[in-house]
Amino acid sequence: MKPIRRKFRSNFGLTAKQVAVRSRRPWYFQWLSAFVFVLLGAGLAFWALHDGEQENVRLLLQQTTLENKDLQTKLIEAQRELQVELATNNNLAKELASVQDENLKVKEELVFYKNMLGRRTGK
Repeated sequence: MKPIRRKFRSNFGLTAKQVAVRSRRPWYFQWLSAFVFVLLGAGLAFWALHDGEQENVRLLLQQTTLENKDLQTKLIEAQRELQVELATNNNLAKELASVQDENLKVKEELVFYKNMLGRRTGK
């Protein structure tokens, strides 16, 4: 009788081992619930995206495309203007360099002629 009582106490008494009881769902139920939630999410996304706003989105896309083309043409025009300005600037820089060289030559000639006149008037 003692061994039976000892087993009973070890299983149900204060000194009994603590056991956690978990209720587990079968794997097919978990897969089924996951599939249902995925379908529900896809349905909500489809409903949100195709709830009459499709035309609004298309119109917005067309407007954005036209605006993009307009901005591209403006960009091309600005690039062409910049190229023209750079070419003009380069031409002006070349002309300025040549005019400065010519001016320097003229000043040298002027100094030469002044020296010649100064020697004549000094004699």
